[in-house]
Amino acid sequence: MSSSKLSVGIVGLPNVGKSTLFTALTKNEVLIANYPFATIDPTVGVVAVPDSRLATLAAISGTDKIIPAVVEFVDIAGLVKGASAGEGLGNKFLANIRETDMIAEVVRIFEDSDIHHVSGGVDPLGDIEVINLELVFADTETVEKRLGTVERDAKKGDKDAIVERDVLARLLPHLRNGQLANTLDMSAEETKAIKALHLLTMKPFLYICNKKTDAFNLDEQNDSRWQDLLQYFEETGSEYVVVDAGMEHELRDLSEDEKNDFRREYGAQDSGVGSLIRACYDRLGLMSYFTTGEKETRAWTVPIGSTGPRAAAAIHTDFEKKYIRAQVITFEDLVAAGSKAVAKEQGKMRTEGKEYIVKDGDVIEFLI
Repeated sequence: MSSSKLSVGIVGLPNVGKSTLFTALTKNEVLIANYPFATIDPTVGVVAVPDSRLATLAAISGTDKIIPAVVEFVDIAGLVKGASAGEGLGNKFLANIRETDMIAEVVRIFEDSDIHHVSGGVDPLGDIEVINLELVFADTETVEKRLGTVERDAKKGDKDAIVERDVLARLLPHLRNGQLANTLDMSAEETKAIKALHLLTMKPFLYICNKKTDAFNLDEQNDSRWQDLLQYFEETGSEYVVVDAGMEHELRDLSEDEKNDFRREYGAQDSGVGSLIRACYDRLGLMSYFTTGEKETRAWTVPIGSTGPRAAAAIHTDFEKKYIRAQVITFEDLVAAGSKAVAKEQGKMRTEGKEYIVKDGDVIEFLI
């Protein structure tokens, strides 16, 4: 996963609010229609990761230019039952999902007689089972094909092939049992061995429960379908967020202050969209460090646990090779000091070498 492009595929059955959510996220108009396949080509939108620390740092540095971390969202056409067997636009959908870093699965948790549900009734857990099973079927086929190929190399005594064959032999019955690949217990070596297969269900999943203002919302009514859904999330250790995609879509052109006033009026505390973007960032195991100066204040995206040189590579690959040391201060210490100069005087600015593990919110100046 490169630092410049983090891609989240928004998937779901037709008419659950995927395209509405996508537009709310990206402020891009996409073709929204109340019928399947309104979005045949995946539409891509780049979205800023909300981070209030950037404005604070920009004020300290006296710069107007702020560059946030970003996540790329891909609106993938509605998946239908039988997609793995080529139903609907099956193979194309699956190929588009394969190119993303994670899957954000939208399920509908509101009743609305005006918006047809593809399976006849609102059943979020049933939706998840249909979608996940299609992804599992696609992975099963990939694993079966690969196992046949790798078997030959393993018989010749190729060590890498033996590791891959053994993990695939364990994975195949797991998938045939309807389980996601990411729920099989694997070592780091085994995970690496099957990485090139780009299995759909090895990706991190985030579930997006889409509700609707003034409708019958399963969560608000504490409906048994909501209870079943929560139980599933708990049993599978899944992460989820609740959003009102329709409301966010309506608000997309308003200023932040106007949006907050409107939400308060409707009793919605959080945008849901901000939580969703942050949840994707967290689910991908990512964090931000900052660079700030007179020219710009910028958030850089790196995997949690990155060393100084690895973090420097987000700026430029040469920085990783030429890395000598870095000057580091925590966001909190810089804010408390009020400027880098005062922070230095207070001894809050540290010099860190190649072994340093960068923390979320570190403000860094690389010395190369």
